Amino acid sequence: MTITEVLLIGGRSGAGKSTVGYEVSALLRAAGAGHALIEGDTLDHLHPAPPGDPHRALLTERNLAAVWGNYAALGCRRLIYTNTASVLASASGLFARALGEEARFVRVLLTASDATARARLAGRERGSEFEQQVRRSASMARRLAEQAAAGTVRVATDGRGVAEIAGEVVAAAGWAAAR
Repeated sequence: MTITEVLLIGGRSGAGKSTVGYEVSALLRAAGAGHALIEGDTLDHLHPAPPGDPHRALLTERNLAAVWGNYAALGCRRLIYTNTASVLASASGLFARALGEEARFVRVLLTASDATARARLAGRERGSEFEQQVRRSASMARRLAEQAAAGTVRVATDGRGVAEIAGEVVAAAGWAAAR
């Protein structure tokens, strides 16, 4: 049986998850390594929340299972998944159920200071929810620091370039020489 390798990239808003995820994908593509990239935030962007699923966890699980199922059917065995809460210990069951197969998980928590996160969010949040997003980011940073699954690799992003960070993430996943 082929084992699926899953890289979960989590972190507060403004830590660089999406940017690093795309750069990890670029590094793997340059190495000729097959993979899929899924932005977890797009799997449950629905309002209002589905009845009986106030935190959208069931919706996320169902959508992840469907999208991953399509990639796996094409022979993909390496997944990069970015989402704020993906590294939480409480999320482990969701991924095991959604992937529906034997998988090896590497969890990477991207960290950023309040000042760095605020500056990054200011560069992309132009609407009315900027201050609320900054507050949620700080709250989630504390939660992630306390509740990340055992073995989660922490990678600081303050003052670093995306290529350097992505290289560290690829190495943490053991994909440095991936094919």
